[in-house]
Amino acid sequence: MKPETLNFFDKVYEVAKCIPYGRVTSYGAIATYLGAARSARMVGYAMNGSGGKDVPAHRVVNGKGLLTGKHHFEGTNLMQQLLESEGVEVVDNQIQNLDKVYWDPSKEL
Repeated sequence: MKPETLNFFDKVYEVAKCIPYGRVTSYGAIATYLGAARSARMVGYAMNGSGGKDVPAHRVVNGKGLLTGKHHFEGTNLMQQLLESEGVEVVDNQIQNLDKVYWDPSKEL
């Protein structure tokens, strides 16, 4: 990978580490915050590679609250289990009451 890609990933990880316990944000919100609004997919790639980096990747979902990255977690429902352990309700792979648990880094950081 290019050094600027790794730098972008590091920036993604720093934002993700700020997501409060019991809250979620979206790939697009992180991308927008970093000034790369069309790079939500790159944020997803960063989350996929965040293992072992102490990044709460389970708190990053798609813009509609779907657990689109769940297949990157070990176990069948680990992403959902981690969210539910923080009090986030998930039904059919979708965050319930998204407006109440959504965290927007552009407004919070």
